[in-house]
Amino acid sequence: MRVIAGKYRSRRLQSLPGLDLRPTADRLRETLFDVLTAGNPAALEGTVWIDLYAGTGAVGIEALSRGAANVYFVENSRRAADLIGKNLASLQIQAGFRIIHRDSSHALRELEAEGIAVDFVFLDPPYRVPQAYQHTLGTLAGSKLLKATTVIVAEHQKKFDPGGTIASLQRYRLLEQGDAALSFYRRG
Repeated sequence: MRVIAGKYRSRRLQSLPGLDLRPTADRLRETLFDVLTAGNPAALEGTVWIDLYAGTGAVGIEALSRGAANVYFVENSRRAADLIGKNLASLQIQAGFRIIHRDSSHALRELEAEGIAVDFVFLDPPYRVPQAYQHTLGTLAGSKLLKATTVIVAEHQKKFDPGGTIASLQRYRLLEQGDAALSFYRRG
């Protein structure tokens, strides 16, 4: 697993042994960022992200590598949260991020209470917990964290559909690659 582009291009990231983490594949991550930048490499400059169920932190680190100003890594597992810290340290990233070791619901409420507004939210709950998609997307739909232009991206199994409409969120794009898929949402 490596950083695809930007300042930290080709640098390796670590994962945890076993099947506890399912990092977003390099190819799928590359597709995600190709869609978000739409041929404009500077499109992510100065943006603010939330990487929910962050795992290794690969998506948020990719955003930082491509110019994001700040990434909030939200991870409930202590081992995974520590791993995100190690991956950031290995790249000598010392600013522009915060690791929040909490479940997603509490972390979102905490960030909202701080008055944070974000440009992008990426969520990749464990595939074995499909109800996490509806719950998290529903929470985000009513959240003050979102701007009118905020893009939410959910990674999921191709055979699972998190839904086209969740409260005020509308899916505007679905990309499938291998066994995985990305659903892109905005407020409707």
